[in-house]
Amino acid sequence: MIGVRRPAWFDEREPSLLLRAALAPLVPLSWLYGIGALAARRLRGSRFRTPARLSCRVVSVGNLVVGGSGKTPAAAWIAAQLRARGHKVALASRGYGRRGRERVTVVSDGRFLCSTADEAGDEPLLLAAHAPGVPVLVGPDRGVVGLRAIAAFGVDVLVLDDGLQHHRLARDVEVVAFDGSGLGNGHLLPRGPLREPLSALRGADALLVVDGPLPLSDADAIAAHAARARWFSACRRPVSMRPLAGGAGVSPQQLAGCAVGLLSGIARPASLRRSVEALGATVVAARSFPDHHRYRERDLRDLGAAPLWITTEKDALKILPRWAHGVDVRVLVAALEVEAGDAFVDWLERTLRAKRR
Repeated sequence: MIGVRRPAWFDEREPSLLLRAALAPLVPLSWLYGIGALAARRLRGSRFRTPARLSCRVVSVGNLVVGGSGKTPAAAWIAAQLRARGHKVALASRGYGRRGRERVTVVSDGRFLCSTADEAGDEPLLLAAHAPGVPVLVGPDRGVVGLRAIAAFGVDVLVLDDGLQHHRLARDVEVVAFDGSGLGNGHLLPRGPLREPLSALRGADALLVVDGPLPLSDADAIAAHAARARWFSACRRPVSMRPLAGGAGVSPQQLAGCAVGLLSGIARPASLRRSVEALGATVVAARSFPDHHRYRERDLRDLGAAPLWITTEKDALKILPRWAHGVDVRVLVAALEVEAGDAFVDWLERTLRAKRR
């Protein structure tokens, strides 16, 4: 995932003349970006760049829109479900923002954490938390990561988090996640939020809409480019709220009637606000940072504007409890719920079997 804060104009459907003038210099950059993205995809499978193929099956979970699509919880959910059905599964991540430079880092062996957010990135630790029992590995080349997973853990299915733009490795199933905000203004980076043209969806086997529905025009545009893909839907639901310093969690329904502050470094801080307000809390303060922000003690100074602060699991991985200086900071834990989840996994297993015949 690209670690940038999502500008407000990404979702601008009918930009004003002033906004159009401000965006005009980005148009040629967007064209150049699109040419590069298209060339990288077309090289995949050509005689110039043949993707590596592993002995295990590969499921890619990715996104077309930068930031906050739900792809990481979706990858964890898929891995956990396949493990529950008897598959030997591992998760592979790029580990965006990690400081470790090893070709492969084992974040979790399925039982114990073996790395930190600083060494491996924040999302791999989230994968480990939401897919207990599943090994998590990170590295820039997911093919090399897969070879390590096969050798060390004997996996028969490798699930890629953020795999849509990773062209080095062949995959058997391509799942693309979207969230309910859709395609934004429909333009490529840096003019808009798209990481690739919509034509990249031609290879999609499944589309997972998280916290939908999509805007109707966006759904039509996506369907036109992903005619053979199956559609599924899911939502992220708060399931627990625990102290930052650790301890037992309580029902998030206890937020009803509370005045809270929001502390986040995620792609879409508005999603945290919606979740908290839906639980009946009143947001009286907010402190937002760019996605994948590396917290420092100074980031938590002067939190007196609210008696209770709420942060996300992703943020909590990078915040030391002592930095709160006695302020009550709680972590809102969310779980992905896939509608007709058994049917999704049934379809996935059938597709994996068919792709390797």
